[in-house]
Amino acid sequence: MSGYRRITSFVPRGGRIPDRQKRTLERHGDTYIIDAARDEYTLLEAPDLTASFGREAPLIVEIGAGAGDQVVAHAAQHPENNYLAFEVWWPGVASAVSRIVREGVTNVRLISADAVLALPLLFGSNPKPVEVWTFFPDPWPKARHHKRRMITPDFARIVADTLPEGGIWRLATDWDDYAWQMRDSIAAVPELINLHLGERIDDDDPAEAGISGGFAPRWEGRIITRFETRGLDEGRRIHDLEVRRG
Repeated sequence: MSGYRRITSFVPRGGRIPDRQKRTLERHGDTYIIDAARDEYTLLEAPDLTASFGREAPLIVEIGAGAGDQVVAHAAQHPENNYLAFEVWWPGVASAVSRIVREGVTNVRLISADAVLALPLLFGSNPKPVEVWTFFPDPWPKARHHKRRMITPDFARIVADTLPEGGIWRLATDWDDYAWQMRDSIAAVPELINLHLGERIDDDDPAEAGISGGFAPRWEGRIITRFETRGLDEGRRIHDLEVRRG
């Protein structure tokens, strides 16, 4: 994208990986973690996803999978799909691999890379995903950090280019102002259609882009994770969005 300056939306965090998970990584990491050339978190080549999964199947991409709770739960219920999960937090990757092995699912692959830069590379050569998920991305709640939020018009453009016609983008957040930013970023891309425009209007929505509401009912396929539970415990409300690529 001409003139696009990448502001990283994540800060890689360390953390101890339990010995049990280290052993699981040693045994199963090569199977479930996609190994591709990279510079830190920048993917330098597009792996062949069909070869990585060992089959062709409808693909769902989750950006920011954390410990894999959502993606593994859905994959276990839908073995007919392939699931590609982006996560840069290595303890989360280790937890996700452990969960994959524990649940006995075989249709999930993980990639530790910056999704913002990786998506155009990956889906220039691989078949496009039928869905993209962005659930509870880092809210960067302080005003001076809002520029680091992932969901912007630039990123919405990337997702629009990633999805095929009719593909679905599902989002959720527990921060009101980020929900409004998500909705407005989606509206900035003509190819993206908010399927619930005008619905579930918040009384305190500033409607800075001239749009009110636009939020979906809770998607039944989204499990309750600790991120959502924490938000609810702290008194925040949950906003879902459902978007179709026109």
